[in-house]
Amino acid sequence: MNKPNINIQDGFLFQSLKDGRAMTVELVTGKRIDGRIRRFDRFAVVIEAQGREVLVYKHAIATIASASPEV
Repeated sequence: MNKPNINIQDGFLFQSLKDGRAMTVELVTGKRIDGRIRRFDRFAVVIEAQGREVLVYKHAIATIASASPEV
């Protein structure tokens, strides 16, 4: 019997998309993008940042986290 594939990445991105949470995406170059996830697929994530939609390839992403609350 085959075990179903568990895809943590898709679950995390889908929940962030559904909740409309502000996210911080850090690229492998060290650049940070703060915004909301609008779409994603196997290869890329579309992030709305500063009123623009930015397409980021997943291989260029180091980390994705919920944006910290403003103090």
